[in-house]
Amino acid sequence: MELYLILENGRVFKGQSFGWQGEVCGELVFTTAMVGYLETLTDPSFYGQMVIQTFPLIGNYGVIPADFESAKPHLSAYIVREWCREPSNFRSEGELNSFLEQNHIVGLCGIDTRALTRIIREHGVMNAKITSNPAVTPEVLAEIKAHKINDAVLSVSNRSLAPQGEGRRVVLWDFGAKNSIARNLLKHGCQVITMPAESTAEQILAQQPQGIMLSNGPGDPADNMSIVAELQKLFAAGLPMFGICLGHQLLALAHGAKTGKLHYGHRGANQPIKDLQTGQVFVSCQNHGYEVLIDSLPDCARLRYINANDGSCEGIDYLDKPAFSVQFHPEAAAGPLDTGFLFDRFVEMIDANLENADKAAQN
Repeated sequence: MELYLILENGRVFKGQSFGWQGEVCGELVFTTAMVGYLETLTDPSFYGQMVIQTFPLIGNYGVIPADFESAKPHLSAYIVREWCREPSNFRSEGELNSFLEQNHIVGLCGIDTRALTRIIREHGVMNAKITSNPAVTPEVLAEIKAHKINDAVLSVSNRSLAPQGEGRRVVLWDFGAKNSIARNLLKHGCQVITMPAESTAEQILAQQPQGIMLSNGPGDPADNMSIVAELQKLFAAGLPMFGICLGHQLLALAHGAKTGKLHYGHRGANQPIKDLQTGQVFVSCQNHGYEVLIDSLPDCARLRYINANDGSCEGIDYLDKPAFSVQFHPEAAAGPLDTGFLFDRFVEMIDANLENADKAAQN
C-alpha cells in the first residue's frame, strides 16, 4: 500500500506501508544509530515522534524482548529505507512488521531517508503527517503545523512503586525511564524504588532514600514546572542526585537555569562529548531535542561536559550540593558504554554522604 509523508514545509515523500495501517501526525526526528533499533523503538523519550532511521536496513536481527527499554513502543511512526522481512538471529522472537502492527505503530519504508534527513538538518525538526492522500492543501498543512505533543512525561511514567534489589536505597524518579537505568543501579548494589513523575517531595522522602536518580524522558523540559517545584523542595534534604537527559534539564531548571530547543537535536549512538576537567573525549548515546543554555547557568553550577560537535551543554557538576547531571546516556544500550563509570561516581557520592552523616551523628 502506498503512503505519503507530508512535511510541514509542503514537501512530500512517497513510500510503502508496513506495520499498523493508519494515518498519523507527529514531530519528525532522525537517529543516526547503526544498531539498537529495538532500544530506539521502546525508548519512552521518543513519545509522540516520527522516528527516521538513517541506517538503511532495519529489522535484520528481529524482535528481542530482552533488549526492550520499556514494555512497548511510544513513538508515533517509524520511517526506514528498507525493513528486513526475514530476520536472522538466534535470539529473535519475531519480526519487525508484526511487532509494529501489534503495537499500533505506523511504519513507512521505501523512501529516501538520506534526503529526508538532510531536510531536517537544514531546516530543523518539523511536524509531518503520514497519509494515503498526497494532496497538500492549506487545511492539511494547518493540521500538521498545529500538532503538539501534550502530557508527554505523564503519558510514559511508570506507576509501579515495587522496590527491586538490595543495598543503597535509591529512588528512581521516573519521567520515562529506560530499563537500562534500573539495571545499572542494581548492578552497582542499589535497591531501586521507582516512583512516578507526579510524586511529591514528601512522598519521595517518605521512602527514606539515600540517593535520587532523575531519569530521562520525552518532551519540552519547561512543560514540567510542577516537577521542578518538587525538585527544589528536595534540595533541603541534601541527598545525592544524578540526572540523565530530561533529569539533567530539570535539575538545571530547578537551579534557575534555562533550556532551549536544538535545531535538530542529538539522537544516535555516536555523539562525541568532552570532559572539560580532564580533556578526555568519549563517544556517547543520546536522544534529546532540548539543551540547557550554558549562558544561563548559575554560579553554583560548573559546566563539566560539552558536545564536541556544537559546544552545547552535556553535563553539569553542582558545587552547593552532592549532585551532578549529564545530557547523554551513560546506561547506553545498545552502546557505546564509554561513560558507564558515572554510575560508580553516583554510588561513591552516596557512600560519602552516608559516611559524613555517620560522623556528624557520632559528634
